[in-house]
Amino acid sequence: MLTIQADKLHLQSQLEQLQARYVGVGHPDIIKYDWAANIHRDTLASSIGHPPMSAYLALAEGECIKRAQFELLEKMVRPIGNPPVREE
Repeated sequence: MLTIQADKLHLQSQLEQLQARYVGVGHPDIIKYDWAANIHRDTLASSIGHPPMSAYLALAEGECIKRAQFELLEKMVRPIGNPPVREE
């Protein structure tokens, strides 16, 4: 029984370290919209930051690379639409 509690404390400690280091990991109070927006922004940033991926997306859309990167940047503002109305 003692090892199970020690494992839980160790896992909790690791989770807190990840949350402190990486903002996108989330926290206990994060809502689904914020978590999904972080995931989408990370994906868009990765696509912009890797030139072969940007070239592939530009080719697929029939645009120049810089235009495709610009459109990806614009999507980062509201990647999954408007946030839900929060009740207080």
